[in-house]
Amino acid sequence: MKTTLIKNAEFVVAWDDTRQQHVYMKNADVAFADGRITHVGAGAQAATPDAQIVSGSGMMVMPGLVDIHSHLVHEPINKGYTDETGSPGLYNSNLYEYMPTMEGDDEAAPAQLTLAAAELLMSGVTTVVDMSVAHEHWIDIMVQSGLRAYIAPMFRSARWYTRNGHVVEYDWNEKAGEAGMERALALIDKAEAHECGRLTGMLVPAQIDTCTPELLKASHQEAKRRGIGWQTHAAQSLPEFHEITRRHGLTPVQWLHSLGVLDPGSIVGHGIFVDDHPNTHWGTATDLSILSETGASVAHCPTVFMRRGMALRDFGRYRRAGINLGIGTDTYPHNMIEEMRHVGYLARLMAQTPRAVTTGEVFHAATVGGAKALGREDLGRIAVGARADLVMVDMTHHLMRPSRDPVRSLVYAAADRAVHTVYIDGRRVLHEGQVHSLDYRKAAEQVDEAQRRAEALVPSRDLVAGRSAQQMSPLSFDVV
Repeated sequence: MKTTLIKNAEFVVAWDDTRQQHVYMKNADVAFADGRITHVGAGAQAATPDAQIVSGSGMMVMPGLVDIHSHLVHEPINKGYTDETGSPGLYNSNLYEYMPTMEGDDEAAPAQLTLAAAELLMSGVTTVVDMSVAHEHWIDIMVQSGLRAYIAPMFRSARWYTRNGHVVEYDWNEKAGEAGMERALALIDKAEAHECGRLTGMLVPAQIDTCTPELLKASHQEAKRRGIGWQTHAAQSLPEFHEITRRHGLTPVQWLHSLGVLDPGSIVGHGIFVDDHPNTHWGTATDLSILSETGASVAHCPTVFMRRGMALRDFGRYRRAGINLGIGTDTYPHNMIEEMRHVGYLARLMAQTPRAVTTGEVFHAATVGGAKALGREDLGRIAVGARADLVMVDMTHHLMRPSRDPVRSLVYAAADRAVHTVYIDGRRVLHEGQVHSLDYRKAAEQVDEAQRRAEALVPSRDLVAGRSAQQMSPLSFDVV
């Protein structure tokens, strides 16, 4: 294929393999061909005189962001509904009483995926792990979007519910969990066989408390056999922490370790409520060392927990413990740059110091950390031989100015508004801030309509008191 050359970019966030960290290069070139980066630095045109030239004037070129924990088919419909909800009797978790009342129907699934995928691209994401319930258009829309996607259908042995707002109950069906895993494997096979070459699978037993130990172990063993990733939600709520300690006398992290499912191919979704978190009041302090020693990664998604007044304590502490951290969007909006902003601010707040974490460390998690969690040394970095997953940021945007430190300006001020162009595998999938492969505006209208349909069903889904959507989540102002 013909070489594409981004010539004379004002800044390039390049990977220094010796230092094992990103570095700024000024007035540098980035060339790529056949989906891979072929040159980083000055003087690329002399080596590739016939290259297609893309001007880097006024641009920062950075690696595509890697989102390792997302629910694209489920979350867009919650906008405006779950922003301020949480069960007082369940330590303000939103999982058991509120989330089950606002679910999109099958008709809404393609629109939710389309809208969320477009949001990811517009915020510089090039790789995403989508942990969703399978639907027939999943693969087609992912291919159409151009994203590098990990198809990760969730399955479980039980569903949770609450009838009173302070006790979580479980409806167990072990056969359903086993059948769900088989369906997930079939879909993963279909995705990985797709000719686009950008789809991979991941096995996701949904939550640590809704899966039998047999399902957790069997799925992990199958993931290792196939050489694919494995992820579950764990240590994500205090009700879950108390449920696991009640069942097993171990914390969620300790129980996963006892099952033998924590290793460098494993991702723990959230990992907030560890044994030495101030809200767990547990008698050990070994969870962080377990995560570090096993090589398991943590998918950190601060926004959805900030809404409930919860937080991981803290990002810098986990890093210093030797734990690999990646970042996920998890919730609406699927804006990875804003998620990075929340990572930095929340870490400093929880540690009560501005020195808790640097922006460079946050950016590392959103790129190389995520790639490491996926077992990919060819993603999340601008280096010769890496995949040509690149983001061009408009440094002339007024929110990028002053531009003394352009990544800080991007994370703390401009966010997605300055994302200009995105390449995935060397193919341009976003230009001038616009996604042309997905009709996300129409999808937004369809999700809006789907939310009206879902609102009408809220009383039948609220097992506690049969409340209306307005009673469960009042509007910001009265309608008069």
